[in-house]
Amino acid sequence: MPTRILIDHRTGTAAERHPEKANRPDNPIQRKPGWIRVKAPNHPVYFETRDLMRGNRLTTVCEEAACPNIGECWSQRHATMMIMGETCTRACAFCNVRTGQPAPLEADEPARVADAVARLGLRHVVITSVDRDDLPDGGAAHFAAVIAALRAAAPATTVEVLTPDFLRKPGGAETLAQARPDVFNHNLETVPRLYPSIRPGARYYQSLRLLDRVKALEPRIFTKSGLMVGLGETRPEILQVMDDLRVADVDFLTIGQYLQPTVKHAAVDRFVPPEEFAELAALARARGFAMVAASPLTRSSYHADADFAALRAARATAVPA
Repeated sequence: MPTRILIDHRTGTAAERHPEKANRPDNPIQRKPGWIRVKAPNHPVYFETRDLMRGNRLTTVCEEAACPNIGECWSQRHATMMIMGETCTRACAFCNVRTGQPAPLEADEPARVADAVARLGLRHVVITSVDRDDLPDGGAAHFAAVIAALRAAAPATTVEVLTPDFLRKPGGAETLAQARPDVFNHNLETVPRLYPSIRPGARYYQSLRLLDRVKALEPRIFTKSGLMVGLGETRPEILQVMDDLRVADVDFLTIGQYLQPTVKHAAVDRFVPPEEFAELAALARARGFAMVAASPLTRSSYHADADFAALRAARATAVPA
């Protein structure tokens, strides 16, 4: 059977979305095990959520990153907004977001995001973005503007941001800390050894430093980070990342299975079974994380509202050191 490249129904072929990967050899996509197959979305609320996103001209990471949980989340009116456009300046080997030269920022985007969140009636919202290495501040001020708009339009909604690393963009951590999101998330994604092949535009210790700096500036902000497994990392390497995150005083760790978007992306090394995720979660809790979410389908914003409620409850009942 010939190798098949997956096609995005809105934005074209993998070659169009990822021109930098066009000449790479194909990595055939493996058949997924039963524990990570999901049903196609068909709930009426899913389509209502989709129509609201279209009507407000909003991009979501749910669609752009081909998240497997989109049917479940959108059927509960949970959508993760992706600000600053749908085109990323980086070309990570795992990511399905379009790569290229982004369009200029849209000044009315913060208001459009806030309007959609208010109309959805969200208790908790996750705001993420593409990397914008073309901007002097990496987009930090735009994040702050979105947070301010959300506070004005939906004051009861708690706000979680999942940001880029602001590599070589001084002041990003300070700008976000001053904006006071309820949760500051930046994903390490993988272990340091795999950064050159999986996350070549990033630097592991810069990402750690960002998390550490935000927590130092505003200790009441919950900090969060995530890892993918199934890319060839080893158990000791995962445990070292956990230890590094705890040194940075990160509160919340997510761990999920890497799923290969197209034949031009990094290959899946293996599908990690659910019982291994349970073991990793136990090891993370033993290291002192206040909250851990680990399963094959875990993603940064999956069940983020319920997880935030649990995280806040954990802080409220914690015994002072």
